[in-house]
Amino acid sequence: MLLNASDSHLVLVDYQQRLMPAIDQGEAVVTQAVRLARIAQALQVPCHVTEQNPAGLGATVDPLRPWVPAPLTKTRFSAAPLLLPRLRPPARAPRGNARSLPRHLQKPAEPEPGPSTVVIAGCEAHVCLLQTALELLDEEFDVWVVTDACGSRSARDRDAALDRLAGAGCELVTTEMVAFEWLEDAEHPRFKEILAWIK
Repeated sequence: MLLNASDSHLVLVDYQQRLMPAIDQGEAVVTQAVRLARIAQALQVPCHVTEQNPAGLGATVDPLRPWVPAPLTKTRFSAAPLLLPRLRPPARAPRGNARSLPRHLQKPAEPEPGPSTVVIAGCEAHVCLLQTALELLDEEFDVWVVTDACGSRSARDRDAALDRLAGAGCELVTTEMVAFEWLEDAEHPRFKEILAWIK
């Protein structure tokens, strides 16, 4: 199975000013997150950003801010409850004369079909990223974790999180894998531009 830009959302978890200096290889992690955000913007992949307790951990880091929308703020470690209304389109309005039927005979509204793949990266990999990804799996999204854009304060915690996520059914990918799968073809009109960003 390959990623498809038209069936994807990008979720970037907690790249925050006071957190990133403590993250193992934090500068490299932010560099990859910026690449992901730029590629998503270029290919019109919806992007969602979270901040964990910004009063304590600060706002999203400066290099990422120009490429992402306003963040969703949270105190819960998993961002899934905040993300679900944005990842799932609103339910389709009932058709026909459903109001005349007793409530127990009315069909529930069906959600509009929409993107079912979440490409996710963030910090800390073993806490907020892990819990968000696992809850999105429980909600039956296909979850792809971008390993080179994920970090924790220790490499051991990051690696344990990635092992657990792979075992739970997440696909593990890199930023370049995401870029080339979203592009699909060297004839894509944004190919040369995006290639320059990832080299």
